[in-house]
Amino acid sequence: MDYTLSEWLNLIVRWVHVFAAILWVGTTYYFTWLDGQLRRAAGDGGARVWMVHSGGFYTVERQSGLGVPAGNLHWFRWEAMTTWVSGLALLVLVYYAGGLTVDAATGPRTEATAIAAGIASLAAGWFVYDALAQSRLAARDLGFAAVAFTLILLDMLVLGRMLSARATYMHVGALFGTIMALNVWVRILPPQRRMVAAASRGDALDPALGAGAKHRSRHNTFLAVPTAFIMVSSHFPVATYGHRHGLWILAGLILAGWGAASMLRRA
Repeated sequence: MDYTLSEWLNLIVRWVHVFAAILWVGTTYYFTWLDGQLRRAAGDGGARVWMVHSGGFYTVERQSGLGVPAGNLHWFRWEAMTTWVSGLALLVLVYYAGGLTVDAATGPRTEATAIAAGIASLAAGWFVYDALAQSRLAARDLGFAAVAFTLILLDMLVLGRMLSARATYMHVGALFGTIMALNVWVRILPPQRRMVAAASRGDALDPALGAGAKHRSRHNTFLAVPTAFIMVSSHFPVATYGHRHGLWILAGLILAGWGAASMLRRA
């Protein structure tokens, strides 16, 4: 491919990826904040949140049922899909087609072997996470976080032996992005569709549907911040993936991201 064309393609896809991610993460954290405010308002005897923005006043209140036709509902879903698809496109452009998947430190590993390992880590990572999120351990926050972090460390160590340090960072970020996107499309949207269908028929809503979707959305808020750290890390190789303790720095960034997400959720 012509270098100029490749550069423009990389730039356009990166613009799409970053802007879609802003929309997705912004929406996720807005609703996280809104849920918290509505809980506080309910505790104070109210049921709505008042806001001011761009010269206008707005009020939001939670509904116990569907008061409009299903077709009038706005679904927040394409931001996640656009972010994920553009992120995978960047992974292919920059790493798989760009020759950055392996380097001298990976030894005799071939590009094909490294690429296969990277793709396998994304697929296996989702299935392991999904099984863990459906287990009894998911109800215990600290236990779930400890097991999840241990599995992430193992994934990092394996990838670190197969891929370049920079590619290892990006594949951990791609794994987090894959988990977040599949949470939206596989574990959040389907129960929401069933809730909408039940409400449209006038049936009683199953609280478990909303609880399960909210649980996965909560996980996404904790994955979003370290993913953003990893995205930015490619611009600071000396401090991150290029450091001799790069993998442990990555582990620290993940923990710092979880801590930051916890504070943001309480704000």
